Amino acid sequence: MLSRLSRMPRSRVLAACAVPVVALFAVAGLAPLPFALAQPGITADVLGKDKGREVITITGAPVRPTTGRLRMTTILATGPGTDVDLADVADAWFRTDRAVLPYANVYPPGKSDAEIEQRNLGQMKESQDDATLAALGFLKKDPEQVKVELHLADVGGPSAGLMFALGIVDKLDGDGDGGDLTGGRTIAGTGTIAPDGTVGAVGGVALKTQAAARDGATVFLVPKDECSDALAERPKELRLVPVATLSDAVGSLRALEQGRASQVPSC
Repeated sequence: MLSRLSRMPRSRVLAACAVPVVALFAVAGLAPLPFALAQPGITADVLGKDKGREVITITGAPVRPTTGRLRMTTILATGPGTDVDLADVADAWFRTDRAVLPYANVYPPGKSDAEIEQRNLGQMKESQDDATLAALGFLKKDPEQVKVELHLADVGGPSAGLMFALGIVDKLDGDGDGGDLTGGRTIAGTGTIAPDGTVGAVGGVALKTQAAARDGATVFLVPKDECSDALAERPKELRLVPVATLSDAVGSLRALEQGRASQVPSC
């Protein structure tokens, strides 16, 4: 083969070599790749209503009226059955409002769409239970006496835990001095939460900050370990506040509400 090519004109040699390369790229461009594409998703005010129903309902303790908003944030990813090809990846790679994620980081392999949905709903329920325990523990209230019901349709996963906990704190205690924890602002954020109040990383924060700014937030609470990711595409009007615990988040919001912004950490 080599001796035969050596006797061919250079232009014909290049053409002959290009054929399999072009074919390879054509196949790669059409073949599904092991990626998911994500973009900023919806936000929801945990102090408000979802489909006509209060997101947070509390019985067994006085509940105070609130102003301002506490918005949990989401990303919207291509479904587990969606084929993503090279053109899709190339388009998303150069856009700030899109992200290319390894499929296994978004969906567990080997699971059906129904199984994945069930898993996400289970994570949401566990997150709500942990948020309730974290908030009532922070306020030193007995979970046997104070009952919290959380409702948010069509959203799965654990990443709303921090904002659920803050919503419970605001409804029961506000800023601790008669005012709103939000100070009347629109606050957004993300982060898992453990029963002891520890805030965990969630992923997708660069997209969630965009969703937050789009929906009117001026402050974004971000898990401390994800500050650098949040800064990558931070909307200029959005202040990023790192938090490692529920106590950190409450303390920062109280400081902002009381005009002590210089005491609030930033990413």
